[in-house]
Amino acid sequence: MPRIYVHPLPVRIWHWMNALGFVAMLVTGIQIRYIGLIDLMSFRTAVVLHNWIGFALIANFFIWLLFYLFSDKIKVYHPELSPAKHFKASFRQLRFYGYGIFKGEPNPYHVSAYAKFNSMQSMAYQVIMLMLVPLQFYTGVLLWDVHRFSGMIDALGGVRVVDTAHVLIFIFFTAFIFIHPYLASLGHTRSAHFKAMITGYEEVEDESDHTSPPA
Repeated sequence: MPRIYVHPLPVRIWHWMNALGFVAMLVTGIQIRYIGLIDLMSFRTAVVLHNWIGFALIANFFIWLLFYLFSDKIKVYHPELSPAKHFKASFRQLRFYGYGIFKGEPNPYHVSAYAKFNSMQSMAYQVIMLMLVPLQFYTGVLLWDVHRFSGMIDALGGVRVVDTAHVLIFIFFTAFIFIHPYLASLGHTRSAHFKAMITGYEEVEDESDHTSPPA
């Protein structure tokens, strides 16, 4: 089966560091927020780890951002489609995940080196990486030192508003931790996408076996 190189080494390193970091943030966050629900460490240890891992993830985010901004790989997030075709392709992909895959229909999207994300993934990752992740980091930094950032916190409506936003995004990422591996298992084999994020190479099916999706 032919293979194409879709995940450069910096992206793979970033991905796995980010995954481990977010899992650690979720665990320490639950330990901090819901005292007694889990008892893996002391409250103080959880707070210290949460803060340090958070700053490490912020640094990791800027490495990701700079890599994509200063390389041609940014194209993977911006498919060369008109907005109308982009949304149409997104709904077609959503239909496949929610219905077509259970009927044995072929995936309407085929990965390439500069288009490793289908339209639905492209939109979702842009919202997550360019809006939700920065917002989570921002609210986290404000809560890290409420006295130093009291002016910003007050301008946003107070600690309760900032904390609520932080927790709501935390709940979203908790769900994402479970949804993401499931969606990653929907390749032509269950392990294909996981292997690609380790080796960098994605196995692709013979395009002659599929008809081109409508424009």
